Amino acid sequence: MREVLGVVLDEEAVYPDRAHEADAGADLFSREDKWIWPWSSAVFDTGVHIAIPKGYVGEIEPKSGLNVNHNLVGWGTIDSGYTGSIRVKLYNLGWKPHKVHKGDKISQIVIYPVELCGFSRVETLDETERGTGGFGSTGR
Repeated sequence: MREVLGVVLDEEAVYPDRAHEADAGADLFSREDKWIWPWSSAVFDTGVHIAIPKGYVGEIEPKSGLNVNHNLVGWGTIDSGYTGSIRVKLYNLGWKPHKVHKGDKISQIVIYPVELCGFSRVETLDETERGTGGFGSTGR
């Protein structure tokens, strides 16, 4: 059975929507017209409030069409317990300005279960095959 989350909408906000029933992400929409200039960003207040339960997180993910066609991306984390309006920051990584229109899809939210583990300070960590090998440590 699918979990049903409570949603409150501010004035002129658009209800989160899945284009297809099996889509992982629910689209979030702009409530305003706004330009995003090249190599710059803009913040959009969606007016959508979602009751994300404990043990879950809402991840803001880019729309692939905006990424591929207009070089727009944006990510974010919505923790459980946050009931404010979801805001989306989009980055224009391209050389052309892009105008977002009121009602445009700007991102999507995917709800994931999370493990709420604790942390304990220790003196050392167990040795692993990778160890401290970081960026580029596995070669090309």
